[in-house]
Amino acid sequence: MHLPESLQDLADSEAVRFLRRPKNISRICGGVFSLVIFSSLLTDGYQNKTESSQLHCVLNSNHMACSFSIGASFLSFLSCLVFLALDAQESCITGTRFKTAFQLLDFILDVLWAGVWFVAVCFLASQWQHSKSKHFLLGNSSAKAAIAFAFFSIPVWIFQAYLAFQDLQNETPVPYKRSLDEGGVVLNTLSPPSSTSLANPPTMCPNSLSYTSSALSPYLTTQKAPRLTMIPDN
Repeated sequence: MHLPESLQDLADSEAVRFLRRPKNISRICGGVFSLVIFSSLLTDGYQNKTESSQLHCVLNSNHMACSFSIGASFLSFLSCLVFLALDAQESCITGTRFKTAFQLLDFILDVLWAGVWFVAVCFLASQWQHSKSKHFLLGNSSAKAAIAFAFFSIPVWIFQAYLAFQDLQNETPVPYKRSLDEGGVVLNTLSPPSSTSLANPPTMCPNSLSYTSSALSPYLTTQKAPRLTMIPDN
């Protein structure tokens, strides 16, 4: 399939390549799911019963269920936005320790949000099972949507945790990163002198050779034992 040059340039642009990364796609999905839960419960999550005008939570009239879902979805949406902004500035992060700390924080929060949405699904499903939908005029579809998208959020955050764990494994465990020039200087200064002396033996002038031989002569020569001579008797 041949694309026009304008569409090809758009597909090859940096923004599109950034959005096509699996980690960013999962963050966008997690943010959209959280936004759906937040908006559905905030608009139609509180309804009045047929016999009264007082607002109640559609999930078994339990205000804790609605408040917990709205708060968790709002914080989850903010978390996705913050990490998307940090991923956009990932090329500007040069410190290895800061990058490792950022990836570790990402992994911990992803695991935490996966656990939060698992608890939320169990809690919301239990409250919806015990609630009587006939008591409320509206809000049934909002409750069902909140439970469904809370369930969909679990694999999304688990996938994000898996990608963050892969990034931690791929990161080299070097505390400091040196440039190539600095590394070459360190290698040259730390190289053992014996290897260089064997590879390129230094040239010595005759004076230095005689000095070396004279300096080593007491250690190389062995002392001779005194000879016994016979003195004739007169």
